[in-house]
Amino acid sequence: MDNLFSSLNRHKKLTEMSQETQDLLIIGGGITGCGIALDAVTRGMKTVLVEMQDFGAGTSSRSTKLVHGGLRYLKQFEIGIVNEVGKERAIVYENGPHVTTPEWMLLPIQKGGTFGKFSTSIGLRIYDYLAKVKKSERRRMLSYQETLEKEPLLKKKGLKGGGYYVEYRTDDARLTIEVIKEAVKYGANAVNYTKVDNLIYDDSGKVTGAQVREIDSGNVYKIYAKKVINATGPWVDNIRTMDKSMNNRKLLLTKGAHLVIDQKVFPLKQSIYFDTSDGRMVFAIPRDGKTYVGTTDTVYSGDTSNPQLTMEDRDYILSAIHNMFPAVKLSEKDFESSWAGVRPLIYEDGKKPSEISRKDEIWQSESGLITIAGGKLTGYRKMAETVVDLVTKHFSDIERRTFLECKTKQLPISGGDVGGAKHLTSFISEKEKESQNYGFTRAQGEHLARLYGSNVDNLFKLAEQYRSHHQYDIDLPLDIFVQLLYGIQYEMVTKPVDFFIRRTGALLFNIDWVRKWKKPVIEYMASIFNWSSEQKSQHIKELEKQLHAAEFPQTS
Repeated sequence: MDNLFSSLNRHKKLTEMSQETQDLLIIGGGITGCGIALDAVTRGMKTVLVEMQDFGAGTSSRSTKLVHGGLRYLKQFEIGIVNEVGKERAIVYENGPHVTTPEWMLLPIQKGGTFGKFSTSIGLRIYDYLAKVKKSERRRMLSYQETLEKEPLLKKKGLKGGGYYVEYRTDDARLTIEVIKEAVKYGANAVNYTKVDNLIYDDSGKVTGAQVREIDSGNVYKIYAKKVINATGPWVDNIRTMDKSMNNRKLLLTKGAHLVIDQKVFPLKQSIYFDTSDGRMVFAIPRDGKTYVGTTDTVYSGDTSNPQLTMEDRDYILSAIHNMFPAVKLSEKDFESSWAGVRPLIYEDGKKPSEISRKDEIWQSESGLITIAGGKLTGYRKMAETVVDLVTKHFSDIERRTFLECKTKQLPISGGDVGGAKHLTSFISEKEKESQNYGFTRAQGEHLARLYGSNVDNLFKLAEQYRSHHQYDIDLPLDIFVQLLYGIQYEMVTKPVDFFIRRTGALLFNIDWVRKWKKPVIEYMASIFNWSSEQKSQHIKELEKQLHAAEFPQTS
């Protein structure tokens, strides 16, 4: 199993990482850190990454699940961001079409709302131009009647029409894991649940690595590297404090919360981007038989590792739904699950959270620590390119070493080898039929092909192991068993929460499925990892805590 990105190899990988000096040590396994790892290793750098939680467990699994084209930034006149993320969105889609899907978005134009008919038309036209939107996805302006045909649940009073444009929906956590899997394929070493306790410096005060601790075992390792990157998202100021390099630039953490409601209760058929009475913008998006709505935008100072929906968040979102969709009668009992995420914004004096730029910045301290702060999911690849360009220049200037140019613009991420985005549908159709040879139903085959892309062949191979595992009385159906085994062997699933939240998304969008299968999943993982009764109990408690947090809002 040495060639796999397996949680069973974590101890061995940490030992390997500590035995020789690396070119690059990346702290943080969110989308930014994983993107940097992929860019660096494909240029020829000896690259390692450590993450104190699971990959994508922070902001990168708690977004609105959209690869934005930048319309929201046009509202703040951030022309450069619109230009960049529009182009990057197309690259993200082409390199990983199995985790990114074009989604037509309706922007209703209401009397007295943030967007007027003329300004929306002009804004979307500028957006099409700046974001280099392809012809088939360029904006259309809709009449009152056309808008209601797209979504009959919309408030009719004051409705003038709508703007119709394309956003790209994604599975943010799976996008993150596919990026790091591709980096590992090229030779990077990456481990989750490994925390940086201290940075290491040479006699001149230059940072030369980090002392890290594996959370489950408590084992401590020293990893040395020629350059160290702080890509820890909401935690970047923690690492900068460790480095004694805090200055007048700092983060402002804001929280975004989302509610998930069954479509039988909220039968939304069209994705909507609408403004609220206080001038914020909210998305309502149908997905897999559910409708999810968010996000809020409030200053946050709580537990960064585990932000949760509050009653105020819930009431705010329900109020926004009732205002825009008055025919939908919802109460606090109607939402099935929720999630909240912390956004690391770069503080700007005097600005409200919703007004602060989503731009990224790179800071380099006197010790040589490079910090990447701010930014957006959509721009992860470009941010990585910029950071690695800086590292490349350092190696060129100081060590006279040269590396390859950036390759990631046309590099499919793990699972993305489906022949390009335009061939995804035919690829899924082919795999749907093929799956029946391995004991899956066509519906299961389609689901697996959509979720894992070109990696679905590995799940088909694992299906052949299903019969042999039945000698252990594994109480799991074939499709769940192969996803769990694949997660452990190929995606460093270490805990039940990794599987249920970030590898399958089930705790967010199919919470009853989690309740049904949590016990046999935990039993199988306990047998694979040889958990003690105490360890098993801890994992059960952790999953139950996450289930409770998804279902019940906190009091403030």
